[in-house]
Amino acid sequence: MALDGITTSAIVSELKAALLGGRIDKIHQPLADEIRMSIRGLGSGAKKIIISANSAHPRIHLTESSRENPMTAPLFCMVMRKHIAGGKIIDIVQPNFERIIILRIESANEMGDITTKNLILEIMGKHSNLILTDETGKILDSIKRVTHEKSSVREVLPGKEYVFPPSQDKKNPLLAEQADFLFSLHLQEGRRLQEFLYQTYTGISPVMAGEICTRAGLDASDSCQETTLENSERLFAAFEKTMQEVKAADFCPAIYYQKENNRIVDFAVLKMQQFQGLAAKPFPSVSALLEGFYQERDNAAHIRQKAQDMRKLVTNHIERCVKKKEIQLKTRRETKGMDLWKKKGELLTANIYAVPQGVTTFKTIDYYEESMPEIEIAIDPAKTPAENAQKYFAKYNKAKRTLAALEIQEKQNNEELAYLESVLNALENAKEDADLSEIRTELAESGFIRRQAQKKGQPKPKRAKPLRYISSDGYEILVGKSNLQNDELTLRTAEPTDLWMHTKDIPGSHVIIRTNGQSELPEATMEEAANLAAFYSKAKNSSMVPVDYTQRKNIKKPNGAKPGMVIYLTNKTIYITPDEARIQQMKNE
Repeated sequence: MALDGITTSAIVSELKAALLGGRIDKIHQPLADEIRMSIRGLGSGAKKIIISANSAHPRIHLTESSRENPMTAPLFCMVMRKHIAGGKIIDIVQPNFERIIILRIESANEMGDITTKNLILEIMGKHSNLILTDETGKILDSIKRVTHEKSSVREVLPGKEYVFPPSQDKKNPLLAEQADFLFSLHLQEGRRLQEFLYQTYTGISPVMAGEICTRAGLDASDSCQETTLENSERLFAAFEKTMQEVKAADFCPAIYYQKENNRIVDFAVLKMQQFQGLAAKPFPSVSALLEGFYQERDNAAHIRQKAQDMRKLVTNHIERCVKKKEIQLKTRRETKGMDLWKKKGELLTANIYAVPQGVTTFKTIDYYEESMPEIEIAIDPAKTPAENAQKYFAKYNKAKRTLAALEIQEKQNNEELAYLESVLNALENAKEDADLSEIRTELAESGFIRRQAQKKGQPKPKRAKPLRYISSDGYEILVGKSNLQNDELTLRTAEPTDLWMHTKDIPGSHVIIRTNGQSELPEATMEEAANLAAFYSKAKNSSMVPVDYTQRKNIKKPNGAKPGMVIYLTNKTIYITPDEARIQQMKNE
């Protein structure tokens, strides 16, 4: 569910109770479209809020999480610090039930006079923005500047007067009256009940419109014009009761899941009758709900964005390797007749005095075949028989040299392709900044990118840790997230008797089962570990994925091999179809 007017109202209600009277202590901008602030002086310790204008996940809420900040604060962050650092939050409002939240902040200007600044979050999908204005409504700055080239309707630039986003002529649902509701309902030609609700009233999402229909006992797809007066009144009663819950701040935040696979269906701040039958996970606050719902998605988007340059670089190198492979296959096909060329040269040499002058072909017996068939050999009439034989030998020798070099090139190219595909898989499985830092180091050590010198005073990057799971039988299972981590996990962390797993001839993570010295492991643990190996591989969306397993003592790393590349001779194979739901049920630490 997007943040509709009802969810926005719930956030405003919660923020007012938690933040009014507090002073803004610290302001950081860890991402291009995200601000984090610390609010103190509230009696119960400082509180942190996140304000995001991310096009996919715009929001504002209290947060317990933290994110690494850049060494140099971006311009918008500096403007915020200048104008509202130390300021007091005196009000938080939601104008006209829109998806807009305004924090009114009292702070001193350059002259020392107390003025009111407005920090305005517009939750509008890809047009979301965070804007700071002064007491007169003049824009001081915004996290996303909107020029005339981007929007001819509404510029958002420093010095411009702030105006609200264009109205869609919708009505405020908190002020709805029955007579107007019923009159508007029956004027809707060709519309369904659900469409009428979210297209007529501000802040009502399609999901909430469907919920109001469900509460009224009506089908959301019923035609407005064919709805009886009785049903129309029932619809308004459900609509009014929903708005009363909002006015009374009677919120019940929860995330709803499918019971079969534990996948998230949606979240809501009111009790949802239409989600009966689904598993519901309640939250103590709207902020906790949004933190739980968006944190993983927001982090995944952040990781994807930060890994974009590496992904492009690796993809380009993979494409080059694939093109090299095509050229190598073509060359191999061209050298396929090399043995025949040698044979023709030898047959010509054996029959050197039998070849007539000026002929273009010469037929002779092929003594190399048991049946001794007749073979026809092309002749260049301008050359002697000996020169023609030498031409075939030269062609053979050239092909032989080409083939010898080709085998070396193919081996190098195949190894590089396998390695790059493993890096691409690691980028797909990266969960945090430390994972990306480790992959970047690995690419630098492998010569694919230039090594970045660490700036003086800059803290060392946080070291990534492998994923850790506990099997249903209580065994610890470790999963590497990069090639460097795979090497560390397999070659230095694992004990000789631990069990090692990896997808057969498919790029993926090294998986280690801590056996505690036991030679036999429960079948369930084996299947769970194999499931992890298959899921964290390139074959995560395939079925019956082959996973090799052997004791760690059987794993060797050849000299000069790239990170993550190992060899083994003694192994068994298990076939498994990756199951994400089963992984989610495992204890992950």
